[in-house]
Amino acid sequence: MIELFDKTDLVRAEASGHFVGKVLSTLRDRATVGMNLLEIDRLAAQMIAKAGATSCYVDYAPSFGSGPFGHSICTSVNDAVLHGKPHDYRLADGDLVTLDFAASLGGIVTDAAVSFIVGGTKRPEDEKLIAATSDALQAAIDIAGPGTRMGDISHTIGGVLEAAGYRVNTEFGGHGVGSTMHQDPSVPNNGRPGRGFTLRPGMLLAIEPWVMADTDRLITDTDGWTLKSATGCRTAHTEHTIAITDDGAQVLTVPA
Repeated sequence: MIELFDKTDLVRAEASGHFVGKVLSTLRDRATVGMNLLEIDRLAAQMIAKAGATSCYVDYAPSFGSGPFGHSICTSVNDAVLHGKPHDYRLADGDLVTLDFAASLGGIVTDAAVSFIVGGTKRPEDEKLIAATSDALQAAIDIAGPGTRMGDISHTIGGVLEAAGYRVNTEFGGHGVGSTMHQDPSVPNNGRPGRGFTLRPGMLLAIEPWVMADTDRLITDTDGWTLKSATGCRTAHTEHTIAITDDGAQVLTVPA
């Protein structure tokens, strides 16, 4: 299903996006050395409740997961890259952390993720990983607009990641959002230009480049949810929800 939203709906989408962006910004600031991943999850749940929003994750139970996710935010650390299930772990200096958060506010879902390094120890190779995903996301946003083909978005993402020296996994990628978290169209992180669905005003897309330092293979953790690099290498993941407008693309998931 692909939903198209009018300008009135876009006002609600902006509010949802600002909320998601604010939660991620707040939690990133709070995620210092010694903080427990379960505390990050509790803070996310508290912010959801205070805003009158609804979690997209607590009851989420897709075929690739092991039962309902049961938490409010994905917390992926170091070799974990996607669907990181919060657990009893205290952040250490130099940890590479990804927070991935989606919520529904005013009946519209928005979704975003941010990767960052905890503490003062910053490895250049980690900073390069994060920059590659951020650059790929921005490049995709820059070309998004009415008439852009989905393959153009995917090809642009893959081109930036590959130029940075990384292999691209296409098992998981971006997606449409709207009244529910995962909708058509799929937004793979690599593809052929000039192919696929043509973007139209009113579409909401979650675009999410992610990468692993020396592999494109994933393994699933024993928790049944957390996806990790097959080699144990470090990972990064950056995501925004955008609205396709008459003039191009509007990033929704930034703090108000």
